[in-house]
Amino acid sequence: MPLRSKELSPIELKRLVEPGRYAVGGVAGLYLVVKPTGAKSWVFRYALPITRTSSTGRPFAARRDAGLGAYPDVTLAQAREKARALREQIASGVDPVQARREARAARAAAEAKALTFDEAARKLLAAKTREFRNPKHALQWSATLNAYASPVLGALPVDAIELAHVVEALSRDDLWTTKPETASRVRGRIEAVLNWATASGHRSGDNPARWRGNLDAVLPKPTRLKRVRHHKALPIPEMHDFMMALRQREGMAARALEFLILTAARSGEVRGATWAEIDLQARTWTIPADRMKAGREHVVPLCDDAIRLLKALPQHEGCDLVFASPRLGQLSDMSISAVLRRMKVDAVPHGFRSTFRDWCSEFTSYPHEVAEMALAHTIPNAVERAYRRGDLLTKRRRLMEDWAKLLNAPHGAAEVLPIRREGGAKI
Repeated sequence: MPLRSKELSPIELKRLVEPGRYAVGGVAGLYLVVKPTGAKSWVFRYALPITRTSSTGRPFAARRDAGLGAYPDVTLAQAREKARALREQIASGVDPVQARREARAARAAAEAKALTFDEAARKLLAAKTREFRNPKHALQWSATLNAYASPVLGALPVDAIELAHVVEALSRDDLWTTKPETASRVRGRIEAVLNWATASGHRSGDNPARWRGNLDAVLPKPTRLKRVRHHKALPIPEMHDFMMALRQREGMAARALEFLILTAARSGEVRGATWAEIDLQARTWTIPADRMKAGREHVVPLCDDAIRLLKALPQHEGCDLVFASPRLGQLSDMSISAVLRRMKVDAVPHGFRSTFRDWCSEFTSYPHEVAEMALAHTIPNAVERAYRRGDLLTKRRRLMEDWAKLLNAPHGAAEVLPIRREGGAKI
């Protein structure tokens, strides 16, 4: 046990200016340390109850110093009180210094784990950016989470998020019942963020955003709520007259719409088309994977009318876009829709894909998979997809030529077109 030292008074403490360690008394092991700079601090020195053996074989008690704060911020009375508290810990078998280290480590671990949902979402997006088909997809993720998830979940630590929080986020402003498709996407993205948080060690347990065996017990199925809204499309018998009227229209947006119809492509694919993707000699348009909805390269066979349209278009130096706006930028989706509005046609650009698909089914004998591949639809059946590795380009080329004939011939919709072999003979 340390020797008892004379109890120093507050005035005597002030007089200690020489660098060194001074026992202040009152509690064994309590010292005032004066540094060469003149700064003073409290130290409590104690011996652990566990003894060790030195190299000479003599047992000794391991000693440690515990800081109690700076003087005079911590007064003499406060220092003695702190020292007595540490004495009680030691008597109960607790090492004060080790206990402090463990407490600091626990706090650091808790702080590291206490990641908010918004922070977790940002980290997930940063890690997954390369997986997205294009930057727009990443922006959609961020925008939907900010709009629908963040108001409820954003500031919550990910390890504190429970089923009730997720339900509140999905039910806010009647999102789940009024916008089931959007709500379903938001739910999936919340689930992905929480999965990332679990895998990264920031939370544990079940994912409260999981649908099967979880949310499906408290929320109605999206398929029961979804209202199918078909894109407005022109009936097949009206396509010839419409195309004749469209070809009388001037402007790049009208030409883009005509090309869209001839190729049965999506608006974004047409508006983003570049001359580098066009091979006039091979009569193909190859759309790269990063511009396709399915994320796979798609080759479009170009019919005679599409080739003539392309050859008549101007090409601008420094701009590779096929359908460039007056400022040599990409046409907006609204500019193509505006053509239909000015023509007073009750349809939308995407609706022409529906017209094309109806014509394939009702007025031709082309196989289902040929029409689906012409529309760049993904084959849902994994087995069929594995066996059908080709792109059916030859058959699709004949299909698109027959589609162009339908557009050019009045009342041609009533004619059923049989599929033909390579040599031209009917099957």
